[in-house]
Amino acid sequence: MRPFIWDTCKVFAVFLICTCLFYFGLSAMHDEYEEYHKYDEPEGPALKVFHSEERLLGRLGLFFRLGE
Repeated sequence: MRPFIWDTCKVFAVFLICTCLFYFGLSAMHDEYEEYHKYDEPEGPALKVFHSEERLLGRLGLFFRLGE
């Protein structure tokens, strides 16, 4: 019975250590990317993908007709 309790404690300790590492890793990633502005205006020679609403609706119709 005693080895079973010791093995259970070891597994619990490993689980606790891995959980703490995972939590602090995610926390560090969150802190790193919290100030990152992903919706800023693009820099350089960026092009607008859709120039008009008509073209978008035409492409959407083509998408549904072809079934792709």
